[in-house]
Amino acid sequence: MKERVDDFQERSKKLQNMTDEELDNYFWELVEKVVDPLVNMAETHTSPSIERSVLLRMGFNSLQAKALVDKIVQENLLSKGAGNVVYKIAKQKNIGIMEAGEALLNGRFWDDVENIFRGGDSNETSTK
Repeated sequence: MKERVDDFQERSKKLQNMTDEELDNYFWELVEKVVDPLVNMAETHTSPSIERSVLLRMGFNSLQAKALVDKIVQENLLSKGAGNVVYKIAKQKNIGIMEAGEALLNGRFWDDVENIFRGGDSNETSTK
């Protein structure tokens, strides 16, 4: 096995003269470099199972979650987030999350979903 060269003293020179505040800022800068790709992936990649999981945590049962995700996939809106679709309709209609989900399951509000995510204000299509 190859022995690791201990170069800590050399690598740490730039840290040794930093103030606590500078070290703190540098730490968070490094954390952002590590986390940013993960956040980007979470914002741009999803799957039906992830979206069903989100809906389950919002209070829907597994049959409702599956049916909602299936319809959202059919509408080519999975990238917007199933929970986001339900939330935006609930907010627009001034109703509860569960009521909005039930309405979508019953075929209501899909024209509104279309307007929000394909024809509305660009802020409305954010998954954040």
